[in-house]
Amino acid sequence: MTLRFVISGTDTGIGKTVFSAALADALGGCYWKPIQSGLDGETDSETVARLGGIPSERIIPEAWKLKTPVSPHLAANFDQIVIHPKTLSPPETVLPLVIEGSGGLLVPLTECCVFADVFARWQLPVILCARTGLGTINHTLLALEAMRHRSIPVYGIAFIGPEHSDTQRIISRLGSVRILGRLPSLNPLTPVTLRQAFRHHFPISTFQGAVQ
Repeated sequence: MTLRFVISGTDTGIGKTVFSAALADALGGCYWKPIQSGLDGETDSETVARLGGIPSERIIPEAWKLKTPVSPHLAANFDQIVIHPKTLSPPETVLPLVIEGSGGLLVPLTECCVFADVFARWQLPVILCARTGLGTINHTLLALEAMRHRSIPVYGIAFIGPEHSDTQRIISRLGSVRILGRLPSLNPLTPVTLRQAFRHHFPISTFQGAVQ
């Protein structure tokens, strides 16, 4: 059995792609972005390959690649593509697998399906990436409620940003969730600085309790 994680976020732009790159690198695993919206510039798969030093054979191709950087349901409409969420299934891999969702948990894939619905069907442990700044308590607790309402396994919270210990403590307490660690803001953000920061703040043993 292998380690498999779903990486989601409380919002778009949280930093879950950077976190996914670091985790895939630390686990020596594969990466899969089921749906990519927006093809101008570097895709998330390309970012993970670059920042995580992940070879191409460990980057699993997207199920759908959509041109416009908007919600998948709208991007698919623009591209005249029909997304079939029920056909999305985690690929079988020998190595650990990191799966990254698009945007937040309730981002719609279609007019009647959000990412959280897919995660509920998969029943894989979800790591929720959250900011440390203002507003994160409300956003994070709402995201946790949305996951538990759907019986999605919550593995823990990964904070991204500057240290705000009281914010992290109250989220852990009110959300009844464990804090996996905090990835600080990195400048410069390079494969070397990311690897060093991740290994310092997230012991690999943190992720070894999720064998499927």
